[in-house]
Amino acid sequence: MSTLRFSVVEKAFQAKAHEVALPAERPGEYFAKYVFNREKMFKYLPAKVYERLVDAIDNGAALDRSIADEVAAGMKRWATELGVTHYTHWFQPLTEGTAEKHDAFVEPDGKGGMMEEFSGKLLVQQEPDASSFPNGGIRNTFEARGYSAWDPSSPVFVVDDTLCIPTVFIAYTGESLDYKAPLLKALSAVNKAAVDVCHYFNPEVKKVIAYLGWEQEYFLVDEGLYAARPDLLLTGRTLMGHEASKNQQLEDHYFGAIPSRVAAFMKDLEIKALELGIPVKTRHNEVAPNQFELAPVFEECNLAVDHNMLIMSLMRKVARSHGFRVLLHEKPFKGVNGSGKHNNWSLGTDTGILLMAPGKTAEDNLRFITFIVNALMAVYRHNGLLKASIMSATNAHRLGANEAPPAIISSFLGTQLSRVLDHLEESSDEELVTLGGKHGMKLDIPQIPELLIDNTDRNRTSPFAFTGNRFEFRAVGSEANCASAMIALNAAMAEQLAAFKTEVDALIAGGEEKIPALLQVIRRYIKESKPIRFDGNGYSDEWKEEAARRGLDCETSCPVIFDNYLRPESVAMFEAAGVMTRKELEARNEVKWETYTKKIQIEARVLGDLVMNHVVPVATEYQSKLIDNVYKMKTLFSEDEAAKLSAENIAIIRQIAERTAFIKEHVDAMIDARKVANKIVSEREKAIAYHDTVAPMLEQIRYHIDKLELIVDDRMWTLPKYRELLFIR
Repeated sequence: MSTLRFSVVEKAFQAKAHEVALPAERPGEYFAKYVFNREKMFKYLPAKVYERLVDAIDNGAALDRSIADEVAAGMKRWATELGVTHYTHWFQPLTEGTAEKHDAFVEPDGKGGMMEEFSGKLLVQQEPDASSFPNGGIRNTFEARGYSAWDPSSPVFVVDDTLCIPTVFIAYTGESLDYKAPLLKALSAVNKAAVDVCHYFNPEVKKVIAYLGWEQEYFLVDEGLYAARPDLLLTGRTLMGHEASKNQQLEDHYFGAIPSRVAAFMKDLEIKALELGIPVKTRHNEVAPNQFELAPVFEECNLAVDHNMLIMSLMRKVARSHGFRVLLHEKPFKGVNGSGKHNNWSLGTDTGILLMAPGKTAEDNLRFITFIVNALMAVYRHNGLLKASIMSATNAHRLGANEAPPAIISSFLGTQLSRVLDHLEESSDEELVTLGGKHGMKLDIPQIPELLIDNTDRNRTSPFAFTGNRFEFRAVGSEANCASAMIALNAAMAEQLAAFKTEVDALIAGGEEKIPALLQVIRRYIKESKPIRFDGNGYSDEWKEEAARRGLDCETSCPVIFDNYLRPESVAMFEAAGVMTRKELEARNEVKWETYTKKIQIEARVLGDLVMNHVVPVATEYQSKLIDNVYKMKTLFSEDEAAKLSAENIAIIRQIAERTAFIKEHVDAMIDARKVANKIVSEREKAIAYHDTVAPMLEQIRYHIDKLELIVDDRMWTLPKYRELLFIR
């Protein structure tokens, strides 16, 4: 082992768990300590201001700027009691991360001194530079003006000494430049459309809330080992590295005992998350070594998205204090499972009804079937768009592998629900179907109590699976912003529900009774959406062939998949729902194509650097030692004996020569391919060129590097290997 590698590996193995300073209170007592939630609003705001702010949050009422100063004053008083000195508008640009610019609570007092100030004007909006964030050509460098505007529905919170105000981010010309603005519009659209459909069953419903429960998978790596791998540092994944002899094949890591260092990190993370109002609940080992998961309680979709963006930032910060680095790349290690972010999505009413949960009466179950079938129709009509909403250069490595759904969107319902839909499709109007909730199962073990069995099994190969009272969109990538998938899904659902109501109302206006009218449209939808339903093995080659016959989107090229955003039906859907205009969609696609190109470009540059500065020098140095050994053999033994004894070394010398020649030749070819692609003006065509010509070379070169890693003297190899990276001591 090289001296450098030995040093970093030894330090990593000697690392110990940090002590976690546990709060004296129970979690319920410090939950949301740093959040300006309703409890704080009630305490720090005048009664009338509190009522108007809550009305804006709950009912979407317009928030009068006249009360902004009083809200800002209350926020500032609460924040300064916590030692806060700065404030920032916290927003989500098209970078997959968050952005913030901190300003102090100080203004000149006109007398040579300073005074603390935070007005309603500063709370409501700021002016970040709109040209310096990805914008797809909407803003030029000389047209820099953009606005961030306060989102009252997501509570303000404190991180360190800064008051963070969740905001939308829009261009001077009004187009959205972030994820939050279109998400809020999509949630508003699905609320209106779902309320209209709910009125067929319950006229008292005034609001429908979209809920999201994300499950965040991630890897932990010792910080010293991370720093010794330029590929991890610069791309988030290992561009080279042979599989360890032992990885996940024994399936002993999944749900296993959590290593003590990791447990200390998790406890610290949970405490800080709870203080910020993020209701984290579940933690466990995932399938791959060094892979873990955390998940919160379900929340309103917009708030859940904000909390996920915040938790990813918090994870990175807390991990470093424990000697770790968090890897959120979807496929940081070849040969073991990658990481996803399962989005559990459902709809519920202000009257307490879960619209995707079966009920106790025939009418309840008809309502349930109505929303399930409309969800299937939305996914069927926009399966290509939903795939585009979760696709990226990083997630492309994961989709279709053995641990993730395939790059084909389909929906799993389970045996019971599938039978219900099949029966309803052929039944008469009088045969309203009853669908039970959980049922009992008794085991032949006296001391084990009766188990409650859900009305559907799980299918881990399905990208969009029904799991009892919600759909689990499992194809979302671990480092993605959940909003991308939620914008597409909720907008598609809004369009579908609106179309459903139009068709049902037309039948009723024509003299049909309500229930028969509902069933007539539902039956047609069940038949029409059948191609999206698949309960089998989504990993099989047979399914890919079957999906193509069904007319589902089977495209695998990431840049081409993005075209789904600009299909006429997608543009019409987004515009009809008031979520995004064609101009905004075109701009976002420009950003997606450009981002794809840059990520592959960075990976190619990093791999080229590793080849020339690590791999080839080490391999040729080892080769030289073997050559020297062969010559020395000839001085000690007869020609025949020397040839026989040196045969193995000569074979290795030849293999190193062949592999290094291949590597250098293909690195040069990769550079030439980049030069050709970089001359292409169209961002779409450039991204396609990178996908078709540059990306495949990364794997071709890697194959030979990994083979060299196996034969080069371990003491000479400079980079930490998988067996060191993947097992926390």
